[in-house]
Amino acid sequence: MGLLGDMRVLFLTGEFPPMQGGVGDCTHEIACELVALGAEVRVLTSTQAVSGQRSAVSGQRSAVEVLPIIKTWDWSSYRVIARVIEEFAPDIAHIQYQTGAFAMHPAIDFAPRLLKSSRTKFVVTFHDLRVPYLFPKAGRVREWVTRELARSSDAVIATNDDDYSQLLTLNLELLTLIPIGSNILITESPNYQRITWRAQLGVRDDETLLCYFGFLNESKGGETLIRALALVPHAKLLMIGGQVGASDPTNRVYLSHIESLISKLQLSDRVLWTDYTPPEIVTANFRASDLCVLPYRDGASYRRGTLMAALAHGIAIVTTVGKTAVSGQRSAVRLPQLRDGENCLLVPPDEPRALADAIRRAIASPELRAKIGAGARALAQHFTWDKIARQHLELYQRIANCE
Repeated sequence: MGLLGDMRVLFLTGEFPPMQGGVGDCTHEIACELVALGAEVRVLTSTQAVSGQRSAVSGQRSAVEVLPIIKTWDWSSYRVIARVIEEFAPDIAHIQYQTGAFAMHPAIDFAPRLLKSSRTKFVVTFHDLRVPYLFPKAGRVREWVTRELARSSDAVIATNDDDYSQLLTLNLELLTLIPIGSNILITESPNYQRITWRAQLGVRDDETLLCYFGFLNESKGGETLIRALALVPHAKLLMIGGQVGASDPTNRVYLSHIESLISKLQLSDRVLWTDYTPPEIVTANFRASDLCVLPYRDGASYRRGTLMAALAHGIAIVTTVGKTAVSGQRSAVRLPQLRDGENCLLVPPDEPRALADAIRRAIASPELRAKIGAGARALAQHFTWDKIARQHLELYQRIANCE
């Protein structure tokens, strides 16, 4: 018997591999680790995901039963969710919440209120606090819907300090902070040669290879990144991973904007695209790069699986300091574990020149890159999936034992 005994956990998620998206990857990693700890886990997800999936965890093969049977995440999904809960009788129904993954529909927000049973306790993880779309000018009603999900759940998980602070204002019965880990399993190829790989990418010996990881959207600073690249000579930019993902249709509009900017600045021959690739190719591309640049407009956050992946790969990172309103002014919000010059370089968001200056500083100093890369790898050890799964374990046991 594992540490979870015979506990049953049902994940509700709008995306799951092979669908592209960080929430799906996160759910997959936690589910596999919970199985390794002895839980019986099922994942109820969209029809685009695959069933009967088996995944490697800690050198073992751990079965996670996937039910890709939700055609549309609207009110009609309740019949399917209720049937699965009745048949599986889970101790925990855990919603992995990102409103884009649920097609911006509010049905999932009311699931804990309307589908709760005497046996099953509902947990929700807020991967972001974006509100669902209801109708034009819904305004506060949309915020109320998101608050309803939090207040009707038996436990709420925030993945980062900023969201945790916002959720604290709701005076929830049980709120906890559990970060996510890297959404990419580091997979080393025994035949990998860095020089050869860079040559295949078209990177010359006298060029620096910058990389960016993840989908492009309005919040991730793609425009700042491209404008900064224009200010850094003898550098190319490798865009690692899928371009837009499976959940947010606005990503395609933003991608078109970035492609137009690349063309306007005559950078097409300096921006390389990989599209979606297996983990071993992602790792090889990280290893080939000199510097990872992640200029999030809202600042670096532990809710970003892309940041966690870069940390885990031990690459030198340039990223941004978030900002929040304080007494009518804007002030920096720093993650205490992220230390400028120790495990990353930090710059303000939306400032291409500041970003370019930091990139040039890192390019000029191999010693600095080595130092912050080692610091990044050390920091990532606090966010491994086995530790994260055990935090979930403790929370599940706490609420499952409550009468």
